[in-house]
Amino acid sequence: MASIETTVGRPDEVHRAARQAFWLLRVLFTVAPILFGLDKFFNWMVDWPDYLAGWVNDLLPGTAQQFMYVVGGIEIAAGLLVAVAPVVGAPVVALWLAGIIVNLVTADPPEYYDIALRDFGLMLGALTLARLAWAFRHEGTFATPAEALDRLEPAVRARPGREVAGHRH
Repeated sequence: MASIETTVGRPDEVHRAARQAFWLLRVLFTVAPILFGLDKFFNWMVDWPDYLAGWVNDLLPGTAQQFMYVVGGIEIAAGLLVAVAPVVGAPVVALWLAGIIVNLVTADPPEYYDIALRDFGLMLGALTLARLAWAFRHEGTFATPAEALDRLEPAVRARPGREVAGHRH
């Protein structure tokens, strides 16, 4: 039986390919949610309220467009979270996409099944990004949820007797 070195390549090549995949997915899941989120305010690509399932619209106060403003803000925040802390942001995006899939499948069956299938593929990509982020989190460029909080607000997270950025508090 051949080893991974002879069938796939040297371990450093596999590692390099995995890091490249991580960065491609990280860029995708940073940029796409931000752009889609911004478009919820302008409806340049599509008329987003048309994609909202009637039962979701009935549950929420306000108009479908007002709900899309909230959705846009959440999507922008999710994209920024992927950029700053992919270990946290990627699962958030995956869960968000799962919610979008449920909405699309129930909006006007089978009208949006093709879009739901596309979003299922994106959800799998976000889950892959989450897995890669966890795999690379110890290399210093990615953060666990606790490390992400430390990076964002070290003064808030600092406690007596705890070391932050090489200084003991």
